[in-house]
Amino acid sequence: MRPTSSGVGLSTSFCSIHASPADSAAAEAAPYRYAILDHDSIFNVDVIGFLKATGLKPKRTSIQAPWQNGIAERWIGSCRREALDHIIPVNEEHLRRLIRDYVRYQQEDRIHDSLSKDTPNRRLIEPKPTTDASLISLPRLGGLHHRYTWRQAA
Repeated sequence: MRPTSSGVGLSTSFCSIHASPADSAAAEAAPYRYAILDHDSIFNVDVIGFLKATGLKPKRTSIQAPWQNGIAERWIGSCRREALDHIIPVNEEHLRRLIRDYVRYQQEDRIHDSLSKDTPNRRLIEPKPTTDASLISLPRLGGLHHRYTWRQAA
């Protein structure tokens, strides 16, 4: 599928749906239950049938509810700005790995203002354990982003 101007095409790609045979797509889509689509004509009967064959339930956004597309567009914009604008994927598998790594980074490491500077997975605050502990950097997304933690002095 190709991304649409509303970004929802990429949103379904995020759910690991692609133009390969349904059996490989079903294995890739296993952890997902829904594919969120808008009312774009690209999502025709063939696409709906394909999604159902992979075990996904297609869910369309409400008519005249543009805020629903905005949520998907915001996530796609963040993924593009924070990862894909800086790394050129060499093939589809590389792109899938980059997006998986970005989702993990987004859920476990990146703080969100709407969550009072916390992560969606509720990262614990790490106070400095001792006065001689040093700050270390843990690379994420191949070093594009980092998570910082304390290391006990030896």
